[in-house]
Amino acid sequence: MSGSPGRTAAGVSSDAAGGAASGGIELVFAGNLLVDDLVFPDGRSRMGQPGGAMIYASLGASLWGARVGVVSVAGSDYPVDILRALEARGVDLSGVRRLDRQGLRTWLLYEEHGRRVLHQLGSPSHAEVSPMPEQIPAKYLSARAIHLSPMPLESQRALVSDCVRRPGAFISLDPHEPVREENLGGWLETLRDVDAFFPGEDELKLDGAADDPRGTLRRLGVGRLKLVAFKQGTRGGVLWERECDRFVEWPPCEPPTVDHTGAGDAFAGGFLAGFVAGHGIEQALEWGATSASFAIENWGARGLLAASRETAERRRQRLFRAEGSS
Repeated sequence: MSGSPGRTAAGVSSDAAGGAASGGIELVFAGNLLVDDLVFPDGRSRMGQPGGAMIYASLGASLWGARVGVVSVAGSDYPVDILRALEARGVDLSGVRRLDRQGLRTWLLYEEHGRRVLHQLGSPSHAEVSPMPEQIPAKYLSARAIHLSPMPLESQRALVSDCVRRPGAFISLDPHEPVREENLGGWLETLRDVDAFFPGEDELKLDGAADDPRGTLRRLGVGRLKLVAFKQGTRGGVLWERECDRFVEWPPCEPPTVDHTGAGDAFAGGFLAGFVAGHGIEQALEWGATSASFAIENWGARGLLAASRETAERRRQRLFRAEGSS
């Protein structure tokens, strides 16, 4: 491809936007499909939940009408009904590879001061159930953006290295490995080729992050990185727009929390749907927070699956008092 591609208001290439406008995939989500056993501090538990960031991110985006493709690996034990539910919502599963054995199963242990993820014995490694670049279908190559959900850092680096070679590709990343002082150099090497970063409180462990997130977010500003959205769970979050050194906060979700598994992934999906659609940062944040609100109001993905574009828009209007906005 010769010449420099144009840029839309969303910051993605006009060439890529043209491909999506013709009916192709707009957003690609690459990551894991896992089976989760959940244990909460109050003694509640839920076994055998179909999970993985792919479920929540793709539903969070498709809720707003985005055309979504998924790249992942599903074990033979992964529930077929949830994959059919994704297809019913218009999510393209051409990039999902099936294993001929059971996939990764995890314990998600929610404790007072955070969450622990334990891989259950007998499961394949995290890397084995993470997609590789050659798994991305050709028809996804014209997508406006690709989002790398939490995976081992080496798997994410391989995907970043592949995606960055595609002119106009907008790349976002949600970490699995925490960002700490001792591994910050390695993280910066990866982030210099990424456009947007979505760490949560469990992943951003740099000194002072809890006291001064704004100063910490600025430390991540290298290479092409444009946006950092720091997800703070029940407190909402703050986004840093690097080019203009602007910070935008979003409020916590309103509904009572039944299960907050996947809320951050749904937020990223909703935000990216608004962002690639050409809306401003504020409305993209509203879409993200609204998607997250559906994720937490029921077990697993049930809240997102029960939602519609109409109910999402009504909730967004109510949560943000945005009557009359587009």
